[in-house]
Amino acid sequence: MAVPESEQQLPEAELVKLLGELDGWQRDGQAITKTFALGGWKSAVAFVDRVAEAATAADHHPDIHIERYKTVRIVLTTHVVKGISRADIDLAKAIDVIVVG
Repeated sequence: MAVPESEQQLPEAELVKLLGELDGWQRDGQAITKTFALGGWKSAVAFVDRVAEAATAADHHPDIHIERYKTVRIVLTTHVVKGISRADIDLAKAIDVIVVG
């Protein structure tokens, strides 16, 4: 099975550069993660729904954790290459727009 270019593991130098362009996303091994504080349970669930829509549109699916009823932690990694790809970076940017929008 051929891995699409957007899902190929990023070279370390490019990954470091792209992570520097993201706001608040942290590297956690072979994933990137960010925690969002929302106003409450309904806000957290609504945010998760919007993230799910963006992920479905991108055909790239994160791990989504609702914690302490109003905190959402997103974990992005590309399972097929066991690392971080351009698809992870692009989805992180899309998720940040959801929060601002």
